Amino acid sequence: MTSTSAPISRPDGPSPGERATFRDLFAVVEFRALFASFGIYMIGETVKMLALSVLVFERTGSPLLAALAYVAGFLPSVIGGMFLLAYADRWRPRRIMVGYDLIRLATAGVLALGVLPPGGALALVFCIGLASPVAMATRTALLPDLLSGDGYVLGRALFTITAGATQVLGFAVGGALIGLLGAYGALWVTAATCLISAALIRFGLADRPPRTIGTGGAVRETWRVNGQLLADRSVRDLLLAHWLPGSLLVGAEGVMVPYAGGEGAGVLFMAGAAGMLLGDLVVGRLAAPARREKLTPWLALLLGVPMLAFVADLALVLAAVLFAAATFGFSYHLGLARRFLDAAPVDRRGQAFGLSHMGMMTGQGLAAGAAGLAAEWLDPGLVMAGFGALSLAATLALWRVLRVPRMNVPRHA
Repeated sequence: MTSTSAPISRPDGPSPGERATFRDLFAVVEFRALFASFGIYMIGETVKMLALSVLVFERTGSPLLAALAYVAGFLPSVIGGMFLLAYADRWRPRRIMVGYDLIRLATAGVLALGVLPPGGALALVFCIGLASPVAMATRTALLPDLLSGDGYVLGRALFTITAGATQVLGFAVGGALIGLLGAYGALWVTAATCLISAALIRFGLADRPPRTIGTGGAVRETWRVNGQLLADRSVRDLLLAHWLPGSLLVGAEGVMVPYAGGEGAGVLFMAGAAGMLLGDLVVGRLAAPARREKLTPWLALLLGVPMLAFVADLALVLAAVLFAAATFGFSYHLGLARRFLDAAPVDRRGQAFGLSHMGMMTGQGLAAGAAGLAAEWLDPGLVMAGFGALSLAATLALWRVLRVPRMNVPRHA
C-alpha cells in the first residue's frame, strides 16, 4: 500500500543545545494529534479497567478476581514485548495505532454488552493486551519523527506527565461514570474514547512507511533483534540505566500499604505521583539540555537516598515529603532520552523503545513482588529502606553510564 498523504512538515525545532518550549511542541500539527490521542487513550483504558474490576467483583464476589480484572490489560504486555515487538517496525505506524484503537473499540463494546462470563471477559482483555506493547512502541518511536532537538526530550516528559495526570483523571471520571451510568455504561464511554482516538490518529497523522521490511516470522525476528540490541554494549548499558534505579524504588512502593495502612498509603501514593510529575515538569521544561544531562546521575541518586530514612518510624507528613523527593528523581530518565535515541538503530527504533518499556515493566513487577515477599518476614519500613539502598547501589554501579554523555550524532544512521 502506498502512502495516502504526504508527510506533514514540522517547523524547525530547537537545536540539540537549545531549550524547547511547550509552544514549540504544540506548533507541530501531528504532535497535537498524537498527544490528544494518547491522553484520551489513557483515560479510556483507566475507565475500562476500573469498570471491569467492578463488574467482576459484583458477579463473583472475589477480591482476587477483581484485582486480576484490573491488571488483566497490563500483564500480557511483557509477553507481547517478548514475541511481537518486530511488528512495531514492520508495519505502517498509523495503521498499527488505528488498528489497535479499533480492536479496543470492539473489545469495549463486547464487554459493555455483558455477553461474556467473568472468565471470558478476563481472557478477552488479556488477549487484546498482547498487542499493547506494539502500539505503545510505535507511538513512542514516532515522537523523534515529529520533534527535533530538545523538543523530543520535552515531548517525552510531557507524555510521562500526561500518563500520570490522565490516570488520576481516569479514576475520577470512571468512578463518576460508574455512579451515574453503571459499569456497563462506563464501558460504552470507553468505546467512544477508542473511536475518538482512532479518528485523531487517522486524520491527524501522515501515513508513513514501515521502518524495515521483515524477512521472516515476527516472533523469531523479535527475539533476534532483542538479542542484537542487548548485545550492543551502548544500548544495553542505557537500558540497564533506564531499568534498575527506578524499578528498585517501585519495589519500596510495593509495600506502602503494610507500611502506612490504607489511608496513610493513599497519602504516600499521592505524594509519590506528585513528586514524579513535578520532577518531569521542572527538569523537562526548566533545565537546559546540557544541564539536564549533567544532573542525570544526581537525580538518579535522589531515588534511593530519601528512602533510607524509612528504616525509622516516620510521621506520615515527613514520610510523604521524603517519598515525593525520591520520586522527583524519576526525572533522571530525561537525561538519558536523547542518548538512547542516538544509540538505537533507526530501522529498529520501534523495537528498541518497546524493549525499554517491557524491561521497565518487568523490573518493576519483580521488584514489587520481591519486596512483598521480604515484608512477610521483615518490617515494611526496613524493606523500603533496603530497596532504597539497592536503588542507590544500582545508581553508583551505573554511574559511568549515567554521567558520561553520548555523542550527539547517531551511531546507526
